[in-house]
Order: sequence, then structure tokens, then C-alpha cells
Amino acid sequence: MKKHLICSVTKDSIAEELEIEAGDYLVSINDKEIADIFDYHYLVEDEYIEILIEKADGEEWLLEVEKDADEDLGLSFGESLMDRYKSCHNKCVFCFIDQNPPGMRETIYFKDDDTRLSFLQGNYVTLTNLLEKDIERIIKYKLAPINISVHTTNPELRCEMLHNRFAGRLLGYMDMLYDAEIPMNAQIVLCKGINDKEELEKTISDLLKYAPVIQSLSVVPVGLTKFREGLHKLEPFSSDDAKEVIDIIHKYQNIAMEKYGYHFVHASDEWYINAGYDIPDEDNYDGYVQLENGVGMTRLFLDEINTSAEEYKADKRNTGNKKITISTISGVLAYPIFCNAMQIIKNTVPGLEINTFKIINNFFGERITVTGLLTGKDIIEQLKGKNLGDVLFIPSNTLKADEDIFLDDVTLKELQNALQVPVIIVQSDGADFFEKIIELMQD
Repeated sequence: MKKHLICSVTKDSIAEELEIEAGDYLVSINDKEIADIFDYHYLVEDEYIEILIEKADGEEWLLEVEKDADEDLGLSFGESLMDRYKSCHNKCVFCFIDQNPPGMRETIYFKDDDTRLSFLQGNYVTLTNLLEKDIERIIKYKLAPINISVHTTNPELRCEMLHNRFAGRLLGYMDMLYDAEIPMNAQIVLCKGINDKEELEKTISDLLKYAPVIQSLSVVPVGLTKFREGLHKLEPFSSDDAKEVIDIIHKYQNIAMEKYGYHFVHASDEWYINAGYDIPDEDNYDGYVQLENGVGMTRLFLDEINTSAEEYKADKRNTGNKKITISTISGVLAYPIFCNAMQIIKNTVPGLEINTFKIINNFFGERITVTGLLTGKDIIEQLKGKNLGDVLFIPSNTLKADEDIFLDDVTLKELQNALQVPVIIVQSDGADFFEKIIELMQD
């Protein structure tokens, strides 16, 4: 029977009262083996449970627990899933990880396709490594929402795009989730000449039948680095292509609004920028469900900047006679819009100067234009020798979520030392950006 190492015990918890210690093993609950964290949480919900613990010396303790239904035991385990992450068995024609350069840290090359991370971290998964019993388990535990990488509802095409003969089972699994009313979000990575045009229309139309259980559907363009030797030949989308994609999406937004009262399908910001269109208003985004896919991030940032500026004026906040110059960076895609946002701040805050630098992505190649994929080396090389003023603002999405390190393993400290300027990390929202500027002005 699988057992799980207990790494820590919460002070004053049930587990501490039972004299369970770090270094012990959890063997079973109610005589049931625990596969992962979802089994654990499901089983400990009962008000009466029996826990089998193996002590560090090998002795087994069978402990009876009476507790409130929502009361936690106070146990922590070494891995967040209580299990190893499931790796991806697909060979998607558009996979970004396959386009990474050699010599990066090992974790960069790990492809996860673990459905459990969809619930815990919001990851998008293909469902290709699941069996029907796994879907039944999701339904039993009422795990939601589940974020699904669909790409196409054409079974044969999906098998080809994912290079996985099981990829065509998708709609059967989605039927099960729909019947059980398990909320879903979906995404399409669009590849020119493969799943666009008529195929895109068919996919959106097919998925619309699952509304409103599918809460949102995003369409994002494939990202193409310069490291594609030996990979499937893919072409970038032109401005005219972007306009065609937006036309299709707007067509189905109108249908969804009429039938269900929400837009359902959304174009990521790149489509509007590449088409030369204005970013839609906030009402278009149904509460910004897919910000992590770049859907509405630009609109939200601009609105937050404008709101912060208006609140600053209304509050008559005083920054004194202080003068300060900050520098910040942007990827090529958002640079013009970002410059406009910085001008709003400059026009609002007396004594403030802002230098906005466009960083070209030499590391991955110039086709990669988003700010979140900029690397430390490119930032250093393109800012060295520039007048950076008093402080440099770096967007948090250029760094690892849990560590001050860029994609190319350059650390934040190394960047700061190379540029000889203090660095402040700002969140990817306009409110935080504006507030950090005001804090500097008031110091």
C-alpha cells in the first residue's frame, strides 16, 4: 500500500494532539489507500475517521478521530499532490517547450499534463493521459473548474496536432463533465493552415453546445521561437489573418450573447494588437476569466491605470516637490500601448519622469514579442549604458513565480548589479504599478 511521508504537523492541530510527528507516514484513511491530495481531502471530510500511521521506527498506529466535517488534521506532505506530477505524452506541433534552446535548467524542459494541476494551479491540460475512471473520479470529488486545451474538436485533426492516438476521445470526456455540470474553461492554440478558418469555426461551434458549463474559451496564436529545427513547419499570422480570426470570434460572441447572455469565446490581446484594432471594453471580457492566457490583460491594465490616476486627482494626494525618474520595460507587442499608459501617469503625477524601453527578444527570436518571455540577458544587453534614472521597474511575469530568476537563469541580483540601478518588481496590474510609483514619490 502506498504511504506518504509527513513533513510537518501544524501546532495545536488534531495531528499534534494525536502525537503524529514529522517523519511519520500516513498509510490509509478508513482502510482506503490514498493516491493523492484529492483522495486525502475527500476522505478527511468525514466526522469520524480511522487513520493508519506508520511511525519512524516502523510501528503502526491505528487512530480514531472524531471532528467537525470541515476540520483539517494539520498534516503537510512533501509534495503538493502527494504524488509525482504526470508528464505530457503528446508531441504537439505547436509545443513551446520543444522550442526552447539547449542548456537551460532541467525544469524548463519538463512538460506537465497533470489534470490535478488544473484544479490546484489553473494549468490547461489535454486529458489525453486520462481514462474514463479518472473522469468519474473528477465528477465524484466535484473538482472544478477544469481547464482544457482543446485546440480542435475534429478527432482526426486533434490526433495529428497532438501526435497522440488517444487525443480524439476528448468530446466523450467533455460530454461526461457537461452532464455532471463540472465547470470548464477551454483554450485553442491556433496554428495557421491547420486548425484555423473553417476548423476554428467548427471548434467554436462544437464547444458552444457545452455553454454555460464551459465558462470561457480563449483563442491564442501559436508562439514561434527561432529554435524550430526539425519541428513541424509553422508560419506566423499576418495582420489580415488576425482580422479574420477576430471576425470569427465576434460572430460567435454575438451568438453566445443572444443565447446565453455572455460572450463565451475570446481573442487574446495579440490578435487585436496585430490587427491594429482597439482593445475591447471591459464588458467584453465576462469578468476576465482567462487573464493568464492574455485575454483582456491589456484592457485591465489600462483601466486600472486610468482609475488610479482619477483617484489620485480626486484624493489630492501630495507628493511634494520631489522629482524622480523611473525606467521600465515592455515587449515589442505591447510597447505602443504601454507607452500611452506611462504618459497618463506622467501627466498625473508632478515631478515624475518615466523612460519606457522596448526590449527585443533575441533569446527566443524576434517573433516572440510578449513581455512575459523576456530574459535577463536581453534586458541587460539592451539597457546597459542607458540613462535608467533612479530605479528600474521590472514586471513580475518575467520572473519565476517562486524565485527571483529569469527564464535564462539570470538572477534579479545579477541584473541589478549589471545595470547598477535599484530594481523594483511590479505586478502585472496597473493599480500596483501606479501605487509603487506614488510610494517612491512619497519616500
